[in-house]
Amino acid sequence: MPYDPTSQSNIDELKTNHIHLDLTVDFSAKTLTGSAELELEAVADNVSKVVLDTSYIDVRSVSSNGRALQFSLAKRHEKYGSALTVALETTLSKGTKTKVTVEYATTQDCTACQWLEPSQTVGKKHPYLFTQCQAIHARSLLPCQDSPSIKLTYSAKITTPLRAVMSAVPTGEDKHAAGDKTTFKFEQKQRIPSYLIALAVGNLEKREIGPRSAVWTEPEVLEAAAWEFVDTENFIRTGEALLTPYDWGRYDLLVLPASFPYGGMENPCLTFVTPSLLAGDRSLVDVVAHEIAHSWMGNLVTTENWEHFWLNEGFTVFVERKILGRMRGKEHSEFSAILGKKALQESVDLYGQDHPFTALRPCLRGEDPDDSFSRVPYEKGFNLLYYLEKHLGGAEVFEPYLRAHVQEFAGRSINTDDWKAFLYSFMEKNFGQEKVDLLNKVDWEAWLAGTGMPPVDNKFDDTLAKACTCLCKKWDDSRHTIPPTGFSTEDIKDFSSTQKVVFLEKVSELNPLPHGHLDTMDKLYELTNVRNSEIRLRWHLLCLKADYEKIYPEVVAFASSMGRMKMCRPLLRSLYKAKNGAELARETFIKHRSFFHPIAAAMIAKDLGLSK
Repeated sequence: MPYDPTSQSNIDELKTNHIHLDLTVDFSAKTLTGSAELELEAVADNVSKVVLDTSYIDVRSVSSNGRALQFSLAKRHEKYGSALTVALETTLSKGTKTKVTVEYATTQDCTACQWLEPSQTVGKKHPYLFTQCQAIHARSLLPCQDSPSIKLTYSAKITTPLRAVMSAVPTGEDKHAAGDKTTFKFEQKQRIPSYLIALAVGNLEKREIGPRSAVWTEPEVLEAAAWEFVDTENFIRTGEALLTPYDWGRYDLLVLPASFPYGGMENPCLTFVTPSLLAGDRSLVDVVAHEIAHSWMGNLVTTENWEHFWLNEGFTVFVERKILGRMRGKEHSEFSAILGKKALQESVDLYGQDHPFTALRPCLRGEDPDDSFSRVPYEKGFNLLYYLEKHLGGAEVFEPYLRAHVQEFAGRSINTDDWKAFLYSFMEKNFGQEKVDLLNKVDWEAWLAGTGMPPVDNKFDDTLAKACTCLCKKWDDSRHTIPPTGFSTEDIKDFSSTQKVVFLEKVSELNPLPHGHLDTMDKLYELTNVRNSEIRLRWHLLCLKADYEKIYPEVVAFASSMGRMKMCRPLLRSLYKAKNGAELARETFIKHRSFFHPIAAAMIAKDLGLSK
């Protein structure tokens, strides 16, 4: 029986097989109005009611086959919303199916939706809407069993004055004779969890970039986006060679406005990505490898609940680095792992070594999954799989297992015990007792329940990191020479963008350099004006740690125009802690709060001590 501490729906009694949405987009009122029809099946006997998750949704009526049903909306739970309980006309026995239609409207408080004014878009002429349902925000887009343990198909009709796109395949569009509205139709035939239902509406155009891929975005950045993501098909083919055939038909990309809170969101058929990836040199498109890896890990094989989120993200990072290794060489994937380890250490430091959210399998009963969002499930999960591959005999043992994992669990939602049981059975069946004996030597309790950094310190190929370390040491050794000498623009001429990031991260680990040194570094390496958002982020954080007030206006400009939480949160947190920066950080956030997605705004408010 599925278990999900973050859902109030009766998943122990019913499962949703299909949802049909019929919604009208109203940019003036900033609402979606219409209905959700849920096809439900009893998984137990004597089921007399349907309980659905909702959050800030205005429920207007509930019916089944045209007959009104009695319903009640519970008092709001602070983190999980308001349970919608619907009394069924007849009691259902196990295997019996029924349909329930909920007429409703979203409200201004619905956290899944971000409504942008024209001024917040690139083109400045048209409004824009996009949704973000992970982790538990689908319930503020539609009434549903908002748990990843429930996998369903969906279809939709979206009526709007601007182009609509969804995490589904378009099946047609009807232009209305009167007015300027069009009804766009979609169908997702693969079973997905509710958090992967996604919608965007705006002045969107598309450009084909491969045999099964296109990029969607505002026309002003279409050319740049199409150029940046031209390698998408190579990523997909490499993933297929490693795992199984790509199962979703289309793989399109939607480049969103800057307030999108994540680097990417693996919505099936249409990955949502941040415009911060548009570096102009294809240096940041590894995020696409990550989102493509989700086509298998997360979308096809899904975590049962958010306590096992590492099964989505740890596996995805592992596959992402496998793809990068095959396309660019092992030293590149190992270099990425070094960067990831640093990010994991930062997450552990932020929570504290003993914090339960630093465990790979945390307990989230009574918790908001967004509060546990960090690099832990990604990088600690990756490190476990990396360790297991080495421990069990390398890629020739582990890559066949990876493929079998997808084949075994495709279309299902699983927990850590399911994963571990299949790992044991696969190794025993294919490689014998020797591998089982090796698995028995793994300290599972330390890996899965232990807090802090991983119990095993994996060593990665540091070939590409050596030059970064060497240059960092040179700067450190020069700290008492004023002005610093022996540096030039040639120092980083042959560095990749990732090497520049690692160099800056290594410098940030030192005691702060004198401000004169930072002046020289910026003059030689042109860091303040760099377009690459990852390099810019590290430079700003390095300067903030040194209380380098000259950078504060640049930090304010960057943090208030980049809604990706990976960037705006640490920037505002660090500005808040920097000398003479606390009030500026709060003022910046308060002034620009409407720019940030509701998920990001809530997290930043907590970071700055401004939450209710």
